[in-house]
Amino acid sequence: MDWGTELWDQFEVLERHTQWGLDLLDRYVKFVKERTEVEQAYAKQLRSLVKKYMPKRPGKDDPESKFSQQQSFVQILQEVNDFAGQRELVAENLSVHVCLELAKYSQEMKQERKMHFQEGRRAQQQLESGFKQLENSKRKFERDCREAEKAAQTAERLDQDINATKADVEKAKQQAHLRSHMAEESKNEYAAQLQRFNRDQAHFYFSQMPQIFNKLQDMDERRATHLGAGYRLLSEAELQVVPIIAKCLEGMKVAADAVDAKNDSQVLIELHKSGFARPGDVEFEDFSQPMNRVPSDSSLGTPSDGRPELRGPGRSRAKRWPFSKKNKPRPPPLSPLGGPLPSALPNGPPSPRSGLDPLAILSEISKSVKPRLASFRSLRGSRGTVVTEDFSHLPPEQQRKRLQQQLEERNRELQKEIDQREALKKMKDVYEKTPQMGDPASLEPQITETLNNIERLKLELQKYEAWLAEAESRVLSNRGDTLGRHTRPPDPPASAPPDGSSNSNNGSQDKESSEEPPSEDGQDAPIYTEFDEDFEEEPASPIGHCVAIYHFEGSSEGTISMAEGEDLSLMEEDKGDGWTRVRRKQGGEGYVPTSYLRVTLN
Repeated sequence: MDWGTELWDQFEVLERHTQWGLDLLDRYVKFVKERTEVEQAYAKQLRSLVKKYMPKRPGKDDPESKFSQQQSFVQILQEVNDFAGQRELVAENLSVHVCLELAKYSQEMKQERKMHFQEGRRAQQQLESGFKQLENSKRKFERDCREAEKAAQTAERLDQDINATKADVEKAKQQAHLRSHMAEESKNEYAAQLQRFNRDQAHFYFSQMPQIFNKLQDMDERRATHLGAGYRLLSEAELQVVPIIAKCLEGMKVAADAVDAKNDSQVLIELHKSGFARPGDVEFEDFSQPMNRVPSDSSLGTPSDGRPELRGPGRSRAKRWPFSKKNKPRPPPLSPLGGPLPSALPNGPPSPRSGLDPLAILSEISKSVKPRLASFRSLRGSRGTVVTEDFSHLPPEQQRKRLQQQLEERNRELQKEIDQREALKKMKDVYEKTPQMGDPASLEPQITETLNNIERLKLELQKYEAWLAEAESRVLSNRGDTLGRHTRPPDPPASAPPDGSSNSNNGSQDKESSEEPPSEDGQDAPIYTEFDEDFEEEPASPIGHCVAIYHFEGSSEGTISMAEGEDLSLMEEDKGDGWTRVRRKQGGEGYVPTSYLRVTLN
């Protein structure tokens, strides 16, 4: 299907759709451009981060570079720097292959679209100009006819007037003849103008505009293809750098595995090992007995006379622990969680960060959120149209599609229920054969429920099939000659064809009790219906003729077979059950599906 055939009267719709497509293309280009800026900023920030944490001193001068931890960290920074380079490569590829190319292609599409719509508007203006000329010639012909009739009446009145002179009568007759001649010329001009306008209108609707619409369709499809290629380039730009990024990540993993704690400890020992001997014990100095102290070379604080040297508390020269510098107060002991032990805390259990209980917080949140009520607008369709179950609020084509969707869903549900019923039956048979596996009676409620669901779904299928048949008939009546393009005929009505006797008896009752609603297609309906009540057709005479659109095999009772393209006589219209009574030229009368016919009333 193409736009020129199916959307011949949707000029504004195509204009909005093509504009939307170009806007989508521009929006995607803008998205990729901003994505490129994000990637560039991300890469720039990564490089700044690497530069910030990279060691400033060379590796030979930095003792920390000998540790495996530092070496792994430097390696990770280098891998992050390489990762930043890949992000820059992604940004460059997106900018060159997506932004520039699609932006250029968008400009070309805009120019092509503008050219096509200008051509279409020129064609519309020409058709409107021809219609105005037709209206002018029509009004001129009407005016000349009135003046000719008036001149003829004047000449006839003067001819019958005994007081009128012969000259006045001759002058009036000449004037009447002149007006009649002018009316005849206006008539010929109007006929020629009408013929010219009909020819231009047929060329406009069947040749000129379909060609323009097909060109727009080709343009829109090419735009969609290029947009899809642009979508693919977005992922391909990422896939190109995935191997190198994977190597970067693998390098980070290798750097993490290269950390050797034992080796770092040995490096620390080798870097900072002093080689000093540990200090000896401090000897006791007794100040209780004054005596001569004999100095000893082996004593640290004893004079040479053997008496201990008198020293005050501030003059002691005992050696301290070599690593201690100042006597700092010890902090309180820590708990395994990092805080002080419970003995150091005030009485009572520790309070959480928030003073409210979590349930109280959730309660406050739920109170602060207002419940959303379904508005009355949501129960109605767009623009106040009430949504009905048979989708009759939609146009016929849309109604048919929605009904087909509902039928497909019901068929799937029905097939699912049937499969479930078969499975339950098999399980019941297994339980009956081997009672040890289960009680067969326990499956009866499920089987009953499944059967009820099947019956319900079958009823719904019949209901939707009837609605679909009506929708199909509406669509077929609207499409006219284009119905032959369908490759698959619609399904016949689910209900059986009515009996001939009942139809003949009910026919008159239906005509008296109800009137047929006006047809949606104004071309097939008769224009003058006010005189139909004055005439009564014979019961056996056809009320119209019809053409078979599809082949039908009348296998059931009351139906008749027909071939595709066969001309039939219409004997009785559809009464709402989806069947129409027809008569073949070779003889034979019966019912056929209404949706298989193209009906024309007499």
